[in-house]
Amino acid sequence: MFGLGTQELLIILVLVMIVFGAGKLPQVGGALGKGLRNFKKGMGEAGEDIEEADVTEIEKKNDKDEKKES
Repeated sequence: MFGLGTQELLIILVLVMIVFGAGKLPQVGGALGKGLRNFKKGMGEAGEDIEEADVTEIEKKNDKDEKKES
């Protein structure tokens, strides 16, 4: 996991608890989860848009080639 060991993860957890406090930790985790979910959703939609653009571009190229052959 990103080359982090147990000690590094514990240090990060302690720092997060100091900065945000134990009470806000669930809110921070929820916000982080929502952010990651939206990021993955956006990446998936971008991939679909790219695939659609590629297919459209290929179809246009094939149509031009067919017209040249006629």
